Amino acid sequence: MDHSSDIRATFFQECEELVEALNDGLNEIDETIEDGLAEPETVNAVFRAVHSIKGGAGAFKLETLVRFAHHFETTLDALRAGRIQPDAALLLLFHRAADHLSDLLAAARDGVDPDPEGGAELISLLAALTGADEEESSEGEAEDFGFVPLTLSFESEPAATGSGCYEILFSPTRALYANGHDPSVLFRVLGDLGQVKARLDRSRLPAFAALDWQESWLDWTLTLTTDEPEHQIDEVFEFVDGLCTLEIRALDEAPPGLPLLPDPEPAVTVDAEPRPQAPPPKPRPPEGEDSAEKKAAAPRATVRVELDRVDRLINVVGELVINQAMLSQCVQDAGIPTRSAVRSGLDDFKSLAREIQESVMAIRAQAIKPLFQRMSRIAREASDIAGKQVRLVTEGEATEVDKTVIERLADPLTHMIRNAVDHGIEPAEARRAAGKPETGCITLSAAHRSGRVLIEVADDGGGINRPKVKQIAAGKGLIAQDAELSDAEIDMLLFLPGFSTSTVVSDLSGRGVGMDVVKSAIQALGGRVSISSTPGQGTVFSISLPLTLAVLDGMVVDVAGQTMVVPITAIVETLRPQPQDVHFLGSGAQVVTIRGAFVPIIDLGAAFGHRPPVRDFSQRVLMLVENEQQRQCALVVDAIFDQRQVVIKGMENGYGRIPGIAAATILGDGRIALIIDPDEAVGNVSGLGDP
Repeated sequence: MDHSSDIRATFFQECEELVEALNDGLNEIDETIEDGLAEPETVNAVFRAVHSIKGGAGAFKLETLVRFAHHFETTLDALRAGRIQPDAALLLLFHRAADHLSDLLAAARDGVDPDPEGGAELISLLAALTGADEEESSEGEAEDFGFVPLTLSFESEPAATGSGCYEILFSPTRALYANGHDPSVLFRVLGDLGQVKARLDRSRLPAFAALDWQESWLDWTLTLTTDEPEHQIDEVFEFVDGLCTLEIRALDEAPPGLPLLPDPEPAVTVDAEPRPQAPPPKPRPPEGEDSAEKKAAAPRATVRVELDRVDRLINVVGELVINQAMLSQCVQDAGIPTRSAVRSGLDDFKSLAREIQESVMAIRAQAIKPLFQRMSRIAREASDIAGKQVRLVTEGEATEVDKTVIERLADPLTHMIRNAVDHGIEPAEARRAAGKPETGCITLSAAHRSGRVLIEVADDGGGINRPKVKQIAAGKGLIAQDAELSDAEIDMLLFLPGFSTSTVVSDLSGRGVGMDVVKSAIQALGGRVSISSTPGQGTVFSISLPLTLAVLDGMVVDVAGQTMVVPITAIVETLRPQPQDVHFLGSGAQVVTIRGAFVPIIDLGAAFGHRPPVRDFSQRVLMLVENEQQRQCALVVDAIFDQRQVVIKGMENGYGRIPGIAAATILGDGRIALIIDPDEAVGNVSGLGDP
């Protein structure tokens, strides 16, 4: 069996995490750039990410990737050594280098030959910062980071020519061995830096009768003669940080010592009685936290699973939910008493099915952070093309969303970020004249709200020029010349196909394709998009999406003889109105008084064309629903059957987009029920929703 492909796949999976850590570190440095200082540990984390990528790439002989990572690493090393200082221009260069490193990883993973000249400009800029000669550095790269097996000599060697001499006190804990680490491997890697001598300390080793094989009893005193800086020694032990006691001291000269291997000390003598144990060396306390906190902060164990397997499991759970609903229907039709053993067992089955479904959904749920990091790159590239200074701020990166939603959300968000840079943020001169900072700010945020995910793209630009939007729409024949539109209706004109405020075609806009694609993509996900804009202050685009595309809790209702499902997250309350609470308007519209407020009434039976509008609500039920803009509406249904969990079945592939209908489901009796999109159904009738 060839394991090389599995190891290679694991490498690229780990690189995704390293690139994420790299971007996180650069963003943290961005936040402190105004002080002109960078947190040393943050810089070290960024350096380690690039260093780890370079080391793994060298093992797989990815020369182009290794070469670029080497130059990037060299510049980062200069930053953490204080030879260069962080500023906005430097961080922008680092972000561009991180983007290119990500591109090289993607090309290597997909088996595509990277453009050898693609990073030439970046390499030149990075080399210029450190004063390194690019050509000389390239010639010596094979020796610097090529993957070459290490041959360890057991004979004493002449002293190294370097002038630095260090004494290293190394005491591993039992956790080091439990995690699969081997001190001899660390010593061999340390030998790459220079000449190493070692002395083994067995003073803590008890007699055989008292020996605990899981405990760590051996300590080492190492002497290293090298011309490398001390931080290179730290890097050797960084992977066992927290799993050992480590002390590194600089010496004036090398003391007499013993070769690393073999150990010439006499064999251990087993005594009948345990001999006194010397106290273990005092551990060096971790900086800023005690050992208990460090143990709690340790990463949790994870298992990588192919996405297809998770999808199959979700499909099976969906069928389980449908079968549970069918069993419930059969029990009800059979007239089995409520307190019978069958009913009790069925209730337990329903509870277990829900718990399994929620657990499986949690497996597919992923933090939206990787998607937001991709948008940071989109914002940088768009600002370079537009010639503007733009900063992207992200909030709620830990918000978890179904993986399918995240994947299909990338294109709409890309359009919105580019639109915000091109149309939302004003040029530097206009911002100065308005008393704003020259650097525009775009805020990308995510949060859970009422069982859905709310994503917002907000900019601090000039807002929507509504007179211009209306004029362009009329000129293109999208609206009548004398149309009277509210501000919200004018804003929604941006989503009409073919609409564009750009008069010149550029790399970012001007072709009339963009926001209508955004709206279509969001609707295909069962979501909605809305706009809120204040002239001179900016614009906010809000996207509301379901948490998952598989299962939802819904209210099963009767609408003019048709069984439908209303998502429970949209329902505020249900009521039967009194005749005096219903009021008729001259246009034929109706409103109901609820706690002193007038709420419009929407008859779903009439909205879907099943019957004429009803005027007597005494035998019907009103369902009060609320959208993301906190606007309420009362939906008229004939009856409420049940509240249950339903499996979502998409309809776009077979039937296309149906206004007011989000999806379909299979009920317990085998019938098909349509799942209503309350916002869209209301908007199609009253104009309160999207056009």
